[in-house]
Amino acid sequence: MDQFNSKNYPIYANFLDKLAKDLTTFYYSKLNRTFKVSNKLKGKGYDPVTTSDKAFEKFIRSKIKSKFPNHQVIGEEFGHKKSESDYTWVIDPIDGTRSFVIGNPTWSNLISLNYRGNPVLGLANFPVLKKYYINHSDKIAYVVENGRRRKISVNKKVSFKNVKVSAAFHGWLSLDKQKKIPQILKLMQFPCSDALSYSHLAEGKVDIVIQCSNKIWDIHPIIPIVKAAGGYLSTWNNSEAVNAGNILVSSNKIVHNKFLKLLKPVSK
Repeated sequence: MDQFNSKNYPIYANFLDKLAKDLTTFYYSKLNRTFKVSNKLKGKGYDPVTTSDKAFEKFIRSKIKSKFPNHQVIGEEFGHKKSESDYTWVIDPIDGTRSFVIGNPTWSNLISLNYRGNPVLGLANFPVLKKYYINHSDKIAYVVENGRRRKISVNKKVSFKNVKVSAAFHGWLSLDKQKKIPQILKLMQFPCSDALSYSHLAEGKVDIVIQCSNKIWDIHPIIPIVKAAGGYLSTWNNSEAVNAGNILVSSNKIVHNKFLKLLKPVSK
C-alpha cells in the first residue's frame, strides 16, 4: 500500500493527544527546574542543547517504543532507530531551545508520524502555554487549550495588501542577501517564534511565515497540521517542504506565489 490508510488516523491521533498531555505533565513533574546547557557547535556558532532536550526525547522514544515497537524513530538528539517499518516518528524534543534557555514560553515539543517518508500526522505541544496543535486527518486540525478542543483553519481569503507576515532569519541570511529582499523586510511586522508562528498561521492569526534553515524535525510535524488547516508550504525555491531548509508557509496559494517571487533573489 503506497498511501496512508485514512482509517488509521484515529489510532495515531489518539496516541498523540495523550502524548501531548503526558509531555506537559512530565515537564512540570520532572523538568521544570535547573538544567545544563551546552553548545553543539563549540565555537563555530551557537546551537544550544540542554539536559531537558535529551530527557524529553528519551521520554518520547519510550512512549513510542511501548506502543509501536517496530516503528522507526528519528530524533534530533539521539539519531535514527532503523527498522523495516513504513512508519517513522520524527522528533524535535524542544523546538526553540534558545527560548527555553532564557525562559521564553514559546518553545514546544514537535512530533510527526511519517508514512513512507511523508508526514501524515503532526503534534506541536506547548507545555508552558498549556496548549497543543494537532491534525486528526488530512482535512481537520485542532488547537487544544485548557482542555477545550477547537477546529482551526488558515485565513484563506487574505489579500496581499492585508497580509500579516511573521519572519526570522536566525542569523542564517547575510545582511547582503537581506538587502536583496527589501519588500520582505518591510512586511516583517509580526513576531516570529519558531513553531508557534507556524501554529498561529494554521489558526488564522498570521498569514505568512518565513524561516531559515529548518531541519526535518523542525518542519515535518508542522506540515500535516498546516495542510489540514488549509495552508500551503514549500521551500523558498518552491520545492517540497518535506525537504526542509528555508521554508515559506502561506494561508493561500495567491499570496504564496507572490512571496515566492519576492524571495527569488535569495532562494538559490
